[in-house]
Amino acid sequence: MDISKPGAPSSAANSLGMALVMSSSTPLLLLDEGLLVLAASGSFCRAFALDASTVVGQSMFALGAGEWNLPQLRSLLQTTVAGRAAVEAYEIDLVRPGRTPCQLIISAHLLGMPEGEGTYLVLGATDVTEVRHTQRVNDDLVRDKHLLLQELQHRVANSLQIIASILMQSVRRVQSEETRTHLRDAHRRVMSIATLQHQLALSSADEVALGPYFTDLCNSIGASMISDAVPISLTVKADATVTSSAISVSLGLIVTELVINSLKHAFPEGAKDCAIAVEYGSSSDGWSLSVADNGIGMDSEPDPADAGLGTGIIHALAKQLHSKIVITDNGPGTKVTIISESCAEKA
Repeated sequence: MDISKPGAPSSAANSLGMALVMSSSTPLLLLDEGLLVLAASGSFCRAFALDASTVVGQSMFALGAGEWNLPQLRSLLQTTVAGRAAVEAYEIDLVRPGRTPCQLIISAHLLGMPEGEGTYLVLGATDVTEVRHTQRVNDDLVRDKHLLLQELQHRVANSLQIIASILMQSVRRVQSEETRTHLRDAHRRVMSIATLQHQLALSSADEVALGPYFTDLCNSIGASMISDAVPISLTVKADATVTSSAISVSLGLIVTELVINSLKHAFPEGAKDCAIAVEYGSSSDGWSLSVADNGIGMDSEPDPADAGLGTGIIHALAKQLHSKIVITDNGPGTKVTIISESCAEKA
């Protein structure tokens, strides 16, 4: 039932305003400058269980059981009537006796009336209770998912540490030096992934800062592979790039393989001033990751047919990252650069 106040000004402009209010499917009120109800849409009365026959002529703050009489809302509407502001989206909790509280978004603005026709205010009320409830449920689900993911990462990291420990125990038991070498390589790879899992657990669910991650990763590799007999400087230089955990896993495994390869093959016994540098940088054109050493270098590019597991891993990960591998003479030593295809095309 659409209602309007008998005797309200009847100019064409005001009549149009009333018609708009009364024909609206959105809960609307037409108020005068004293914030008395001149007209109300039937949708407003139905939405807030108001008796249509008693709404018109009342102060909006007296509607129902007085639940609309909120000091902040009163102040905002009075300011709007004075022409000093407009209410675009003010959220209130409407608490009604015997009913479930609802959350509303209130909007209010003055009607543009001809001079001398008075001041009229249109107020709209949109019920967002279900929307807010859905948002809260979604937020709770996201939070629970994040907590479960962190717990999973901790458990995976702990499991990897156990596996690494078992591998090292196996190294001590086996007699074959070749088998020991393979077990040590497996141990280093497991430890690199464990380091990543630890870093992920300290970060947000899907964001990893590459600089700290590469630093922790190289510290872990260095602690397990660099001996006092051949001291080697292992440094990391990276920009402030933050990327997804999936990409950081691939980049971290590449760094692990390249650093391990340099530590194993670049420096002969008795070498001095040995150094390995890991660098990562990104720009609008793409990104590049390099691992360079000042060791004995390479006589020629290795034959892919002779490539070992580490080389196969690097090529597979580079392909997955849509990147290219470039091997250059570091003078002395070797530099391996993984460069994104977009960046390589512009180089």
